Amino acid sequence: MWIEPRPEMDPTRPEPALIEASSVSKHYPVRGGPLFRRHTLSLRAVDDVTLDIAPGETLGLVGESGCGKSTLGRLLIRLIEPTAGAIRFDGHDITSLTGAALRERRRSMQIIFQDPYGALNPRMSVEDIIIEPLQIHGLARSGARQQVTRMLDLVGLPERVRDRYPHEFSGGQRQRIGIARALVLHPKFVVCDEPVSALDVSVQAQIVNLLADLQRELGLTYLFIAHDLGVVKHISTRVAVMYLGKIVETAEKRALYAAPLHPYTKALIAAVPAMHPADRGRRRALRERLAGDVPSALHPPSGCRFHTRCPHAMAVCREQEPRVVEPTPGHRVACHLVG
Repeated sequence: MWIEPRPEMDPTRPEPALIEASSVSKHYPVRGGPLFRRHTLSLRAVDDVTLDIAPGETLGLVGESGCGKSTLGRLLIRLIEPTAGAIRFDGHDITSLTGAALRERRRSMQIIFQDPYGALNPRMSVEDIIIEPLQIHGLARSGARQQVTRMLDLVGLPERVRDRYPHEFSGGQRQRIGIARALVLHPKFVVCDEPVSALDVSVQAQIVNLLADLQRELGLTYLFIAHDLGVVKHISTRVAVMYLGKIVETAEKRALYAAPLHPYTKALIAAVPAMHPADRGRRRALRERLAGDVPSALHPPSGCRFHTRCPHAMAVCREQEPRVVEPTPGHRVACHLVG
C-alpha cells in the first residue's frame, strides 16, 4: 500500500499540549467467582496512562486488539468516565465536566469510528446524518444545507449523494460520510478509532491520505488508533505503543521505527511487511518472538505486564513495575532493560 507522505513537524519545537492525560485509568467492575461466593473483580482496561498531544500533530496509538486503545481514545474526549486521573483539553480541566459545560467542549472533540456502516443510522439520509450534530448543538440554521455541500466536497463526495442512504455506498464512501459528520462542527481534536481497519487495502490509502489532507487544510489534531504500524508510520508525528492498558513506549516516529527500545515495540515493527531489502534486514536484526497470548486484564501479571511474553524477562521484571525513563529527548520507555 502506497501512502503519500505528510510534512514532518519539528520535534524540538516546544508546543503547548492540546490534550493532556495525567495518570488516567478506566477500571470496569466485573462479578466473578462461584455462584454463592461472588466477588467483584476489576478489569483494568486503561491503567495509569500519561500522555500529551500538541496542536496540529498526530499521535499514533498502536497495540494488539484488546489492549485498551479505543477505551483511551474515548476517555480523552469524555465519551466514558475515567476511574482515576485528570484530562485537560485546550488548557481546561474536563475530567469532571457534566451537562451543558461538557457539551460545549465536545463541539471541539469528535471521533471517527472503525465500522463505517454501524456508525451511521441506516434510516437517515446522508444530509440528515451530517446535519444531526449541528441540530444537537443548536447550530442547524438556514445555512445548514450549504454546510452539507461543503462537507461533502471536503471529503470527496458529489453533492448529488445527499439524499441517499448508507446502504447505497461502499465501505470507503461510508467512511467519508462519517468523516464529514465528525468535521461539520469544526473540531480541534479528532480521535480516529481504527478508521481504515474495516476497509479494503486499496481504499485504506485513500482514506489515510484524505485524513492527512484535511489535517493540513483545517489544522486538525489527531489521535490515530491502529494495530497496523505500516499505516501509523505514514500519518503519525509521534507513536505511542500500548500493552495491556499501559503505554510502554512513546517517541517521534522516525526514532521509534529506527531504534525501538521496548521488546514489544520491536516485535510489532518486525511483523510489518518490508518492501525494501534494507528494511527486511533491519527487521530481521530486531525480530522478537512473542510467546503465549495476551494475559487477561482481569488478572494482569505482577511487575512488568509484558514479562510473561518477553524473551528477555528477568527476575526484576516479575517483581517490579518498570518506571518510565527518557534515554533521549522525547523518547520514553518503561522497561527494566533500558536505563
